Amino acid sequence: MAETAVAFPPRSDDTLVVAISSRALFDLGESHELFEREGVEAFAHHQIEKENELLAPGIAFPLVQKLLRLNQEQPDTPHVEVILLSRNSADTGLRIFNSIEHYKLGIVRAAFTRGEPTLPYVRAFGADLFLSANPESVANALASGIAAATILPSKTPQRQSDQLRIAFDGDAVLFGDESELISEEAGIEAFHRHEKERGSEPLSGGPFRSFLDALHRLQAAFPSEESPIRTALVTARSAPAHKRVILTLRHWGVRIDEALFLGGRPKGPFLEAFGADIFFDDSPVNIESARQHVATGHVPRRKRQAS
Repeated sequence: MAETAVAFPPRSDDTLVVAISSRALFDLGESHELFEREGVEAFAHHQIEKENELLAPGIAFPLVQKLLRLNQEQPDTPHVEVILLSRNSADTGLRIFNSIEHYKLGIVRAAFTRGEPTLPYVRAFGADLFLSANPESVANALASGIAAATILPSKTPQRQSDQLRIAFDGDAVLFGDESELISEEAGIEAFHRHEKERGSEPLSGGPFRSFLDALHRLQAAFPSEESPIRTALVTARSAPAHKRVILTLRHWGVRIDEALFLGGRPKGPFLEAFGADIFFDDSPVNIESARQHVATGHVPRRKRQAS
């Protein structure tokens, strides 16, 4: 019998595609411990037994809700598509999709790999961003040129605003890590001297530049005075190192709504004041501060070969 085709809304070039692991979307902590302890078969059996029990929302759940809410104005041409990825077997799929249906999430595509890496499907789906609870999967995605972050246990903001608010660190996230390396190796004075000397030179793009570009295109689909998306750069830089950042963003032609130059102050309270739905940073110190206030994604830096 021929398979019946199901028509889904067409994807345009400006559609933002976010791939997310099941453990980032739902609270699968107890089930994952079973998976780690006893393997795929035990996990699948557990999920079949529990398939009529709803999964509780995970750390990234509110973010996904807000992303998908962007499609409500024009449901026939979605602005955002969320893809579910899982390294567990297809037997887990029924419980997950039952939960997706219950929470009215517009997620229709998924891949279950039964222990195999999900990275090939991140690429095949054309994801602009990959969010996972698995650091190894995130590191592999970043090495392949895909913006990716490890979702960490964090305080999930409880807010009434429907506006999607995304915050980024600068160096080693939106920008390359060359300047940050100078700070780490030669100190803050050498860093400021370097940035002042190269103030008119655009910074190189970091692992999240492509995602910022995609987000900028999505913002352009809405009137600027009524945009449902707001972005922020939250950086440890301060004057005079701010100039190069501003000129770089201008050179790229991308929009950042707010820029906070904190000069090393803890980022968490400022992210809470901004109302971030998620914040991306490479620094363990900044991550620890941020996750006490908002949902946080760690962007690990690639290890450099010793010269």
